[in-house]
Amino acid sequence: MKKISKIEHVLDEIQTPCYVCEEAMLEENLKLLHYVGEQSGANVLLALKGFAFKALAPLVSKYLKGCTSSGLHEALFAKEYFDGEIHTYSPAFKDEEIDAVIALSHHLVFNSFAQLQKYKVKALGKCSIGLRINPEVSSSPVDIYNPCGLYSRLGITKENFQPQLLDGVEGLHFHALCEQDADALEAVLKGFEAKFGAYISQMKWINFGGGHHITREGYDVEKLIKLIRDFRAKYRVKVYIEPGEAVGWQSGSLVASVLDVLHNGMDIALLDTSAEAHMPDTLAMPYKAQIRGAGEAGEKTYTYRLGGNTCLAGDIMGDYSFDAPLHVGDKLIFEDQIHYTIVKNTTFNGIKLPNLAVLRKNGKFEVVSNFGYEEYRRRN
Repeated sequence: MKKISKIEHVLDEIQTPCYVCEEAMLEENLKLLHYVGEQSGANVLLALKGFAFKALAPLVSKYLKGCTSSGLHEALFAKEYFDGEIHTYSPAFKDEEIDAVIALSHHLVFNSFAQLQKYKVKALGKCSIGLRINPEVSSSPVDIYNPCGLYSRLGITKENFQPQLLDGVEGLHFHALCEQDADALEAVLKGFEAKFGAYISQMKWINFGGGHHITREGYDVEKLIKLIRDFRAKYRVKVYIEPGEAVGWQSGSLVASVLDVLHNGMDIALLDTSAEAHMPDTLAMPYKAQIRGAGEAGEKTYTYRLGGNTCLAGDIMGDYSFDAPLHVGDKLIFEDQIHYTIVKNTTFNGIKLPNLAVLRKNGKFEVVSNFGYEEYRRRN
């Protein structure tokens, strides 16, 4: 079902810049993820690295089985705001944090046998211990997001696997996908089984990681369900998946205002937001964010280059065209800016962090976090 945004109904109420998560759209994602869990038998967890929105934690907890965290702070956040299990993985844990991480975690996943040996005695009997492996199979579209790329530091390869050290290990975890379909997971599973199949039946659980683009229109949900069911039946293990982006996918927007319009070879509009600070994946991925009602350069009558309000020369959202000229005070809606934005944004140049708001199912617009100078002062 195509999601229907209602943000334009409350546009006059929005003080920019502001991330607005639409509760009804988020719930559609959660219902689908819950369906996958029910039909496949997998435990579906929220990966906080992609979507950490505490005001909507009760809604997430209604549909998902818990959270995966990337270290102590995310584990603390999961404990404070969410229900269910807490699974923690980090490329490397620190001595001064490991006791707290163990106390918080139901599953604890180590990235190497060295880390396993260092902390296993502390963790035994307190949480379920796992290892992250590298299946060395991935069709990730961009190298920066490919955890199985050449010289990857993430996970244990077959060459470095030490089965004699598996005592006390109850699970294996892999993460090899990035915004991909069930076909990509099928290929990864074949590689995983080819390299590590001898050890799977020794485990209590296998975690298929994230990157499953389940809530994207056209994703083959039934194939995913079958892959999980068949794997569970073959190996008699519990299966976990941990989507992050799929939870927040197309569940909200970043609303910005035009501050100035100038001309230097082409028309340029300056906004009160920033690609660098507020939607960093548009530069890192890179990709061009969609703007509601806008077209590609030259497609509509009036074309502008949209720039952020920082000193970085490359703080550019891109070239867009509009049906009418842009004026100071106009508001623009950058689509799909909830996942991997609020978890990564910065106060570079002292720019104001966007407020966080929720458009409730009943139509009420609610600002849940209002940011200002304090965030810049505290972080510097």
